[in-house]
Amino acid sequence: MQALIAEQQRTLTRAPDELARAAALRATGLLVRQLADLQASVRQLDRELQAQATEQGRLRALQGVGAAINSSLDLDVVLQLVMDAIVRLTRAERAMLLLDNSGELEVKMASNLSQETLAPDSVDISRSIVRRVAETGEPVVTINAQEDERFAAQHSIVSYKLRSILCAPLKIKGETIGVIYADNRVASGIFGDADRDLLAGFADQAAVAIDNARLFRTVTEFKQLLDNVFASIASGVITIDATDRIALYNRAAERILGVPAESILLRAYRAVLPLLGLPIEGLVEAVKRDGSTQTAELDLAAVRRRAGPTTISLTVSPLRSLANEALDGVALLFDDVSEKKRVESLRRYLPPALVDRVRDLDAAQRPQRRTLTVLFADIRDFSSFGEYLDPEALIDLVNGFFSEAVAAISEHHGLIDKFTGDAVMALFNTPLNPQNNHIEQAVLAALRIRARLAAYRRGLPADKVLHVGIGVHTGEAVVGNVGSEQRKDYSAVGDVVNLCKRLQEMAGRDEILVSRIVYERVRPFVRAEPLPPVQVKGRQTLEEVYRLVGIV
Repeated sequence: MQALIAEQQRTLTRAPDELARAAALRATGLLVRQLADLQASVRQLDRELQAQATEQGRLRALQGVGAAINSSLDLDVVLQLVMDAIVRLTRAERAMLLLDNSGELEVKMASNLSQETLAPDSVDISRSIVRRVAETGEPVVTINAQEDERFAAQHSIVSYKLRSILCAPLKIKGETIGVIYADNRVASGIFGDADRDLLAGFADQAAVAIDNARLFRTVTEFKQLLDNVFASIASGVITIDATDRIALYNRAAERILGVPAESILLRAYRAVLPLLGLPIEGLVEAVKRDGSTQTAELDLAAVRRRAGPTTISLTVSPLRSLANEALDGVALLFDDVSEKKRVESLRRYLPPALVDRVRDLDAAQRPQRRTLTVLFADIRDFSSFGEYLDPEALIDLVNGFFSEAVAAISEHHGLIDKFTGDAVMALFNTPLNPQNNHIEQAVLAALRIRARLAAYRRGLPADKVLHVGIGVHTGEAVVGNVGSEQRKDYSAVGDVVNLCKRLQEMAGRDEILVSRIVYERVRPFVRAEPLPPVQVKGRQTLEEVYRLVGIV
């Protein structure tokens, strides 16, 4: 017992040191465990920080490529930027961009890890995955397509030995317009869910950029088409936009108005109109105010006093937006109708059959000296009809005579110079109707007038019976356009006209009087009676005159 007590005393004597050591050991163990836990937490935090840094890096990269692809509206440039971005973001062995083409997904671009362009028709991909993504609109990632039960049985997966695959849809307003596809045919586990989500986010931005570029190309091509149409049409086209500036000025407008486009485009229209010689500000403002269409015919020569067309036919119309029918500008459409008007004026005095035979209308109408034959035909005692016929009946009567006379003159290719009251003057062998046998044709026309009028008056009542006196002479005259800037007529001036008119005045009812020179030319085929020589005003010598009886 004493030994036991002693041992306890010795133990009690040692206890403080040993207890301290045990406590120290326990504290050390606890500290070690805490340090281990702290190290584990630090490692976890480090992993999380690295993951966050990686995610931030990806987001920054996504933001950068998003800004890059949205920096251009050129479709080819955008597609190339998208391809480069796919390779950088996914680190894929191959990457492809497929776009919808009439319901079929078509490979538009393909490249490898070195960003080398691959021929689209040489790329073997998993069409089943592409179709699935296009149909569902959901992105797909597979670590190993050979073992993925979703795709392992697909022929393309097996035959092409595809492993890591990443695919995301290009969607605009819920509609899939294409697919982004990336893969690795060698290694498994290249892509994960984070890559899938990253590519899906990029695809949303890429779809917007591609759609904008497509729309821009469509609008640009349509504008080019419109520009080509406007440039190629023969009518002049000028458009004024909503800010009152010249927006369009086509080649025909340059040609017609003689002012180049570079001095017109984007200028205020009010400042441009005087340069173009178009006094139409009132018409333009009326269209802007009322939204109505205005038309006008303008003589530019009288306004501009410079080389160019004489007359244009102009239509001023409102331009309206398709969305709300609001006025969006004004369009000027005009044509050079100078030639048309000259031809129309020519038709007034030239038989229709001869109009198309005039090669150079301007040259033919320039004043020149020429030998020609003149015919005058006048209704005898026409003033007496005015004493008992009302104006309408009187005009109808004289128009009936003119119709018969013009028909006869046209049969022999004569040119109507003018109508003066109840008389008609015709020319043969002008530059507009050259004739080698102009004397014969004029005489035959005179005989034909008399014959037609004889037939015509058989249908007239007794109080409207017409008789005509005709004169024919040939000689030299100056022929061409005569008149002012506002009104010109084609006519002949000279002594031959004066003598012919005098012969017509001497002719009795239904008589045809011709000069000696005319008679000498046609005597082989006509019967004529000589009349006593007459003194003509302005001439010293007596003139020999013959009355035509008929054809031999």
